Amino acid sequence: MTTLPIYQVDAFTDRLFSGNPAAVVPLESWLPDETMLQIAAENNLSETAFFVPAGEARWELRWFTPAIEVPLCGHATLATAFVLSNVLGEAAGTLTFSTRMVGDLTVSRSDDGWLVMRFPRRARNGTAAIEPVAAALGRRPDEVVEFATPGDTSWLAVFADEADVMGLSPDFRAIAALAPLNVIATAPGLAVDFVSRMFAPKAGIDEDPVTGSAHCSLVPYWAERLGKSDFVARQVSARGGDLRCTLDGETVVVSGQAVLYLKGEIVF
Repeated sequence: MTTLPIYQVDAFTDRLFSGNPAAVVPLESWLPDETMLQIAAENNLSETAFFVPAGEARWELRWFTPAIEVPLCGHATLATAFVLSNVLGEAAGTLTFSTRMVGDLTVSRSDDGWLVMRFPRRARNGTAAIEPVAAALGRRPDEVVEFATPGDTSWLAVFADEADVMGLSPDFRAIAALAPLNVIATAPGLAVDFVSRMFAPKAGIDEDPVTGSAHCSLVPYWAERLGKSDFVARQVSARGGDLRCTLDGETVVVSGQAVLYLKGEIVF
C-alpha cells in the first residue's frame, strides 16, 4: 500500500468556496505519468500539481487536468507555493519551480502577503474567424485574437463590456471542435481593468474558474489596447477570482491569494 499527502487549496481568492480549487501532491520522486493522470482524474479538479525536491528552495513541478498534462498552470502553481510556504514551513523568500515546457518559474511574497508569480509572455499570432467563435459562445465578439505558445494556443474573444462576458451561453462541444486548446472571453471591466472567462473542454475543463496562465495572453492584449502595464483583473466565473497583473517586458507577473481547504492522504 502506498500513501501520499494531498492538499486542496482555493487559489486567487482570500476566502473558501471561491477562486479556483487545485490539488497539490508532494512527492519524493516522480510517479509514472499514468498514475499521476489517474490521481488527477480521481480528484476531478481542473488541475492537480505534483512536485519533487530539486535543490535548495527549488522543486520540479508538473500539472495534470483530469484528461491531460498541461504546459503551464497558474492557479496550481499558486496553490503549490502556498502549501510549501504556509503548510510545510518553507522559509525561502523566493521559490523556484523547474518545469518541462516553460522553464523556471519563480514565486515570491509581496509586502501585503500576495503570492507573486512570474510567467512567460505569450506571443500574439494574428486573428481568427469570428463567426465560429460566436456560434460556440452564444454571442458575437468584436474580434478574435490568437496567442500561441508550443502546446497551448489560445483564442481571445474580445467583447464590448463585462455583461457580454458574464452572459455567455457556451456550447462546450462546439468550443472543443475549434482549433485552439482553449477560448478566453474578455472585456473591459466595470470595477477592474478587464474581466475574463476561460473554456478548455479539449483539456477536460469545460470552464476553468480562475486561470493564471490565461493572463499570459490577456495582459499583453490589454497592455497594447489600454497603453498601460499594471492591471487589476477578475475572472467572472461562478466562483470568481481576483488577480493583480503586470507586463514586465517578456514576463507577465501574476499575483494572487490562496486559502487552504483540505489536508488528506491518498491511499493506493
